[in-house]
Amino acid sequence: MKPLPELTASTVGPDTGLDTGSAAGRAAPASPGVTTNIAGTARLVRLALRRDRAKLPIWLLGTTVLLAVSLSATREQYPTEADRLDVLRSAADSPALLLMRTAPTGASTGALAMFQVLTPLAVLAGFMSTLAVVRHTRQNEETGRAEMIGATAVGRYAGLAAALGVAAGANLVLTALVALTLAGFGEPAAGSVAAGAAVGVTGLAFAAIAAVTAQVAQSARTANGIAATAIGAAFVVRGLGDALGRVGPSGYTVTSAWPSWLSPIGWATQVHPFAGDRWWVLAAPLMLTCAGVMTAFVLTAHRDVGMGMIAARPGPVRAAARLLSPLGLAWRLQRGTLLGRAAAVTVLGAGVGSLGGTVEDALADNEGAADTITSLSGGGGGDLIETFFAAMMALIGAMTAAFVIQVLLRPRTEETTGRAEVVLATATGRLRWFGGHLVIASAGAAGLLGLAGVSMGTVSGLVEGGLGGKITEQVAAAFGWLPPALVIGGLAVAVFGFAPRLTASLAWAGFTASLVLGQLGDLLNLPRTVRDLSPFSHVPALPATEATATPLVVLAAVAVALGTTGTILLRRRDVQA
Repeated sequence: MKPLPELTASTVGPDTGLDTGSAAGRAAPASPGVTTNIAGTARLVRLALRRDRAKLPIWLLGTTVLLAVSLSATREQYPTEADRLDVLRSAADSPALLLMRTAPTGASTGALAMFQVLTPLAVLAGFMSTLAVVRHTRQNEETGRAEMIGATAVGRYAGLAAALGVAAGANLVLTALVALTLAGFGEPAAGSVAAGAAVGVTGLAFAAIAAVTAQVAQSARTANGIAATAIGAAFVVRGLGDALGRVGPSGYTVTSAWPSWLSPIGWATQVHPFAGDRWWVLAAPLMLTCAGVMTAFVLTAHRDVGMGMIAARPGPVRAAARLLSPLGLAWRLQRGTLLGRAAAVTVLGAGVGSLGGTVEDALADNEGAADTITSLSGGGGGDLIETFFAAMMALIGAMTAAFVIQVLLRPRTEETTGRAEVVLATATGRLRWFGGHLVIASAGAAGLLGLAGVSMGTVSGLVEGGLGGKITEQVAAAFGWLPPALVIGGLAVAVFGFAPRLTASLAWAGFTASLVLGQLGDLLNLPRTVRDLSPFSHVPALPATEATATPLVVLAAVAVALGTTGTILLRRRDVQA
């Protein structure tokens, strides 16, 4: 029998679609005329926009609504310059407020609005950008879509170029929306455009960072985690720079310390919209964007499709016995997220516990700052230290709710990648498979809140005395935030059972809306009926007020109802890709 001829470059014609010189996972263009590395980018942009037709509008409109609500509340609460000066002087003397907001730069309505909302806008732009870039790069490779697309007439860099193009377009639209919203409220045009540009270029900078993480990590989850860590670090560094800043001679402006200049979010605030409009600061995030984009393209050229620069570690030849159960598998998949969050809340709790005496001294003679801390805490009639602890515990409660969502989104990833189908082909039922993730989400949330309460109470007790009582007090306050976190998780479960393709979008949208309406609703002067739509609005401001069990029991019942509904729907629907 005559052997088959060896397949070489001389035996493969130009119309076969095979590329003998490319790495695995790449294919030559079907047409010999298409040779560039970015061929097909425009078509991939259209595909990405088609996939994001719901996600991006939610991010853009939600961010714009937050700005509009803040502007409206600012004009209503502080109609005169004297009112604005009073609140700004109080804020300038409160490092805790500067850590959460930004350094005040002026007394106009626009400058006051930027003090309140510019940092949150920059953070939202960062998350919108990083999630979009990772979704259309690393996630496509992880799910096999990139390999399928690579078999057509597209260039090596087309996927990355399309993802960055979509992120750039979204930030351009966000820039316009922010500028038009500010101008629509009667703010100066130059300051409005400067504010929009500051938010937009911050989003671009984080898009470039996400492009690099998508090349380094081998999973979308890890890439998103690294990018989110970068956003969190930028927020903290900016906050430290503002908190350590120098109060100006006027008493109501603050010049940020040098750490703010190390943060992309700090660069956005240093533009000083409506207080000088320092356009030259925008060069910093633009240079970071260029450097990140070039690095991402270089890394793309030096790796195989589907592989990250940091290869995944091979597991042992034989699986551990604990992996034979759905709960053990869920723990293996989620342990990195849980341990990272545990370290973060423990350090944050200890840091907050050490600030009790400092905060009392700073707020004692600043009624405006004390009122703001009270609003963040959800009310309460306790002393200033207890009110401050309640406000910081509300922040930790929001972090815990975000953790619950992150854990409950993992089953959807397992489903889309086909791994869930392999597990469900065994004797494992859907409820046991999904129940493992539910247990990790619920027990993990309780553990995180417990760690935060113990660390906060321990350090506070060592500083102020009464160690045992402080620990009990703070742990009780921490567990008050478990029911609302489970309600947010219940929403994610319900969407996963009913409309799995919208799980991530609706879960994060519900979390964002709950955060804005609940924890920021009082500061934004929203009606009580609107604020009550958020589960965060019903948590008693412990330890600054008396505990009320009824709202927590109702929230727990709502969480159980949503979770039960979602699991029932999960049993009745098909496994989807």
